[in-house]
Amino acid sequence: MRKLLCFLSMSLFIINEALTNGVAIVDANNGVYLTLISSKVETIVENQVSITRTTQLFRNDFTSDHIVKYSFPLPGKASATALRYRINDGDWISAIISPTPQDTTLPGPGGEIDENLKFYLGETPVFFAIPDTTKPEALLKVELSYVELLPYKFAKVQYSYPNSYLSIQDTPLDTQAVNFSLSSQRTISEIRLLSSQPVEQLSNNGNFAQIKTLLLNQPANQNYLVDYSLSLNELGLFGFSTFIPDSLIPDDNGGFFLFVAEPDPGNNNDVLNKAFTLIVDRSGSMSGGKIVQARNAATFVVNNLNEGDKFNIIDFSNTLSSFRNTHVEFNSDNLNAALSYITNFQAGGLTNISGAFELAVPQFQNSNDSTANIIIFFTDGLPTTGITNYTELSQYVATLIAQTETEIFLFTFGIGDDVNRQLLTQMASENNGLSEFLGDDELEGRITEFYLQIRNPVLISTRIAFSSPHITEVYPDPLPNLYKGIQMTVAGRYATPGFENVILSGTAFGDSVAYEYQIDLTDSTVNQYQFLTKIWAKLKIENLLVRYYLLDPNSEEAMILKQQIVEFSLGYGVITPFTSFSDPDDVTHVEESEAGNLNQLPGSFELLGNYPNPFNPSTKITFRVNDFITKNNLVEVKIYNALGQLIRALKVHIIGPGDYEVVWDGMDFGGTPVASGQYVYIISYGQGILAGKMLLLR
Repeated sequence: MRKLLCFLSMSLFIINEALTNGVAIVDANNGVYLTLISSKVETIVENQVSITRTTQLFRNDFTSDHIVKYSFPLPGKASATALRYRINDGDWISAIISPTPQDTTLPGPGGEIDENLKFYLGETPVFFAIPDTTKPEALLKVELSYVELLPYKFAKVQYSYPNSYLSIQDTPLDTQAVNFSLSSQRTISEIRLLSSQPVEQLSNNGNFAQIKTLLLNQPANQNYLVDYSLSLNELGLFGFSTFIPDSLIPDDNGGFFLFVAEPDPGNNNDVLNKAFTLIVDRSGSMSGGKIVQARNAATFVVNNLNEGDKFNIIDFSNTLSSFRNTHVEFNSDNLNAALSYITNFQAGGLTNISGAFELAVPQFQNSNDSTANIIIFFTDGLPTTGITNYTELSQYVATLIAQTETEIFLFTFGIGDDVNRQLLTQMASENNGLSEFLGDDELEGRITEFYLQIRNPVLISTRIAFSSPHITEVYPDPLPNLYKGIQMTVAGRYATPGFENVILSGTAFGDSVAYEYQIDLTDSTVNQYQFLTKIWAKLKIENLLVRYYLLDPNSEEAMILKQQIVEFSLGYGVITPFTSFSDPDDVTHVEESEAGNLNQLPGSFELLGNYPNPFNPSTKITFRVNDFITKNNLVEVKIYNALGQLIRALKVHIIGPGDYEVVWDGMDFGGTPVASGQYVYIISYGQGILAGKMLLLR
């Protein structure tokens, strides 16, 4: 039982839509498979945790007996929990989950694997060798169960099931059936089937929703995609917990919990009023689609201001315009006037950045310390009139802001390839903000998403406290910043079940903010939450790795940490740079692909390092993705300082095999240059963790 628990695989947060149904492989080299004749999917979702049971029926249409290997392209962020099979009407045979690397060899004469098969197996397929012979005309039924914590953003959740099978088989299936059931503590505002399968049933009573589909005699040619929205009026903290007997885990602290928190600032009496200024570039280079996006982005921001906010709009080329002479109250009259003003943005002329700030910044002199003062500035070009020297321009903006004697948060957005990144980064970092650089067609989407995050106060320097001492080993540690519309996920351990008070606190635009919740920690084993052990263990290992890489690897302290990493890896089945698994009993198992060494995860990643190193002011972190990686996923690169504090998180969009890089500009989350010293970067994806260290010399 200990082995079975330890290999319940990691559940994370990104959906993979490029996969297909499971396949019964006869010859992997030549693309020969049993015929898939039916597929049935039963999914139960409870508060964003989905449990999927998929049943596939195969038929041996050949004239000879075959021993086949079943493979299912499991989404890289899901956890397989059970697999069983039967031939014809025989007994169900359940697979054993055990700590050993799965046998990834496939049937066939050897040589190269069929390219179609290689592609759809993805990064983390489940392999299981069916030990029984499948005779001609025999039916093989395979049932696989897996669990996911579904991704969430701004109250929207998506579920995807891999059902695109044309690269393996284009003949029709007798039946394709899906039964999707959703239970939610938060009100389900809307639920839709985004894919085009015919809907047999769709119902939603607010807390329970269901979708059923049925296809007869049709090829399996697209994934199932369900989209649902949750009420924004019921934000808070939602927790999951399970209590595992000591005999089934490698320690004696049996409780595991995970909660996702999205505070509702509307329930906090200390929410700050804000003074917003939008500074919009309408120079000639903004013509075409970019000025349309600028109008749409500005319209979105103005439409989503809060009662009590003040705002103004500055637009510029070589000429300068202002919606009002100073900030005005957000009300219906000013809203309608501002929307009309925005529609008149027309691109043309030079780029007078200094003039725009000279007009905008003094308007904040009427603000006070109880107001969050925010400038959102976007431009696609270099300064071509006014102050054009970048150093002088940055100093000029800093002087203007200092003269207001008011704290201003400046967020800069550069569009396209012609912006001065150093200028925009420096302007933001010197004024409590962040800088982002966008493609020509990304302005509207990125500005609207960014604004939804800062529309209400965020938690900076987030801290967590519990009402009893029985909560231990809480990760991530330290906690990341918490943004509106983006959930924070925290995992930990507990020894004593019962109700527990949780307090999340921090600062929001310089003001203290706290949110208090209560969670119920169960005293029993909850089978569908077994994945909590994996989530907690991986966060724990990541914390240990950061500490390890800050030390001399030959030091006694580093060796102790390395041993702890190995022990947690073996005990909880999370692959690390220091571990791989083997099975001395050489029995057949089912588990996700995993193996690893210091700088390479076979079938996944290879760390190429960072350069330059030492560096000043920036460095490129590079890694390689092999041809088994699944398309359309994000990889997160986390950067920690010498105290083990997470100071920056960078994301890389993976579109296929190849070498990837991400630039760290030596700034923290707030856009402030960090001090000289040693830093650690962690690349976390799927079930593996890669890490390295780098030296910044100012």
